[in-house]
Amino acid sequence: MTYHKSVFLHQSIDLLDLQEGGIYVDVTFGGGGHSREILNRLQNCSLIAFDQDEDALKNKIQDERLVLVHSNFSEMEKHLNLYQMLPVDGILADLGVSSHQFDDEKRGFSIRTNEKLDMRMGKKVKKNAYEVLNTYNKEELVRVIKNHSDLITPARIANAIIKKVEEKQMNTTGDLMDATRYIAEKGKEHKFFAQLFQAIRMEVNDELDVLKAFLEQSAKVLKPGGKLVMIAYHSIEDRLVKNFMKTGSFDGEAEKDLFGVSKHNLKMLTKKPLVPDEDELEENNRSRSAKMRVAVKK
Repeated sequence: MTYHKSVFLHQSIDLLDLQEGGIYVDVTFGGGGHSREILNRLQNCSLIAFDQDEDALKNKIQDERLVLVHSNFSEMEKHLNLYQMLPVDGILADLGVSSHQFDDEKRGFSIRTNEKLDMRMGKKVKKNAYEVLNTYNKEELVRVIKNHSDLITPARIANAIIKKVEEKQMNTTGDLMDATRYIAEKGKEHKFFAQLFQAIRMEVNDELDVLKAFLEQSAKVLKPGGKLVMIAYHSIEDRLVKNFMKTGSFDGEAEKDLFGVSKHNLKMLTKKPLVPDEDELEENNRSRSAKMRVAVKK
C-alpha cells in the first residue's frame, strides 16, 4: 500500500527531543513514517500511535515497543490510561489527509475523480458527505463552509448545493463540482474545489472539535519538559494550534486565576511556524502548505 512521504520527518522528530526510556505518542500514524523514525532513533522507549483509518492499520510496524490503536486521537487520554503510559515525554500530530486517502477513489476525498460522496476518515465515523449535503439546510451549509474554509461566498455556494439537492442530483463528487463550478473564479477552480471539499470533509469528521479535545488532553498528559509538535495544513487548524499553545484557549484569550495568573501550562517555542525549505518542497510536494509549531510543558 502506497502512503505519503512524511512531512517534516527529521525536523519534527528532532524537535521532540527524544530521550532513552521515554514514552512518545504519534496520534496520526498513517504510513508509519514518523513512528518508524522514533523507533529507529531510540534503543529503549515506549511508543503509542493512533489512527482511525482501517487502511493505516495494515502498515503496523512489527516492534514490541509500539502499541497501535485503532481510534480517533480525541480518545488519546483514555487509551494512555488504559495502557498505563502516563505521563508522556512527547506528542506528535501531522494533521494532513494522507495521499493514500486522496488516491483511494472509494473515499471521495479527491477532486480529480467522480466518486460517491463519502469523505469519512474511518468506517466508524457516523455521517458521510452525502448525508451532509443532502440533509443540511441552507443555514447549516453556510456554517460548514464559513467555519471550515476561507471561501468568501458561503451563502451562494449553499444555494447552489440546495438547488442540486432539490433536483435529486447530489450523489457524487462530480455532482457537487457541477453544482458549484460557476461560482469558482476562473483559473482558480482547483483552489476553490479543494477548499469546498476540505470544508465538507472537516464537517463529516468533526475535525475541529476533535483537534480541540486532543489539544486539551495534550496539555494534561505531557510531563513537565515534554514536547508537543503539531503540523497543520490550513489556516483554520493552524490558528487553533497557535492560540492554544500561546494562551491555553482557542480564541487567543488566556484564562487566569483570581490573582491574574495564567492557568496555561504550555510554552510556545516557535514564535512563527516552521515552513518547508526548498529541499523538502522539491522532495515532497505535499509539504507545500505545511506549518509546524512546537510547545513545551512548563
